[in-house]
Amino acid sequence: MPANETVPLFPTTMFPTTIAGSLPKPSWLATPNKLWAPWRLEGDELNAAKDDATLLALKLQEDAGIDIVGDGEQSRQHFVHGFLEAVEGIDFDKRVELGIRNDRYKAMCPTVVGPLRLRARVHAREAQLARAHTKRKLKFTLPGPMTIVDTIADAHYGDRVKMAFAFAALLNEEARGLAADGVDVIQFDEPAFNVYMDAAAGWGIEALHRAIDGVACKSAVHICYGYGIDANIEWKATLGAEWRQYEKFFPALAKSRIDQVSVECINSRVPMSVLRLLDGKDVLIGVIDVATEKVETPEEIAGVINEAARFIPAQNIIACTNCGMAPMRREIAAMKLEALGLGAALARKGFN
Repeated sequence: MPANETVPLFPTTMFPTTIAGSLPKPSWLATPNKLWAPWRLEGDELNAAKDDATLLALKLQEDAGIDIVGDGEQSRQHFVHGFLEAVEGIDFDKRVELGIRNDRYKAMCPTVVGPLRLRARVHAREAQLARAHTKRKLKFTLPGPMTIVDTIADAHYGDRVKMAFAFAALLNEEARGLAADGVDVIQFDEPAFNVYMDAAAGWGIEALHRAIDGVACKSAVHICYGYGIDANIEWKATLGAEWRQYEKFFPALAKSRIDQVSVECINSRVPMSVLRLLDGKDVLIGVIDVATEKVETPEEIAGVINEAARFIPAQNIIACTNCGMAPMRREIAAMKLEALGLGAALARKGFN
């Protein structure tokens, strides 16, 4: 589809469906069932394999009835570092062990050693490929500024906020390019918002505003409780009977220029009533649990959507996954996507 072709912003159906971002990679592309999975090819063969995997991800979503599709992040080893690899001023050989998300887990992270600058467009290849091969609405994900600075060491800026705004400027540059490529929604992934709530309501949102300046498409922010990995599951067990992190910065998000907010709902302890705090926003309701291999039934998914509709207008609800599905078995992810499509269809029947 040509980038300049006029298309409606969203499907006309109630409760359109989408994914949070990542899908499992084929075993011929990367080691399966693993975050930071090593590539199994190199050079031109790797680039061609990434293209093939992107097309497969689109087909998988379309077959499952997903309305707003994405590239499945098939060309990225990690949702943050897939962007950082194109940034000048970062030394990937100078890795430092950091406590990510306020020491929830450890990771070996590259270091910012000089002024930040994009070498070139980051995701043009996969975005243009996806746009050319689907007629559905296309969403593309980028890491948010706060989450980036929580996932990298700093030996240059000496100030977390200053570095976040430097990254926000680069994200803006790429986001403008993605919009020109024909992307309908650009989503910034900010799991760090659920950890640094006060900062999220302040400079975290302002950094997102810098990232979307002049971007000619819908904007979204994804805020979840993390991938379905052991460290995140163990952290969730410490959060008590109700997870109320969202309510600490949702009022600020409601006043922000971000169009959509993606949140974790199914099998979480988030009180649905906090969704009222997102008045005026489209809300991506997580109805697929990425921390279990149990496949949701359409009835379970419709139930979560119906519960959300008690607190936000039905026309503002988009059915989504709780988080990315990168570490999941491919066959399980495929079944969950099919359930997502069926569950949203079932929920629509109840509103007709």
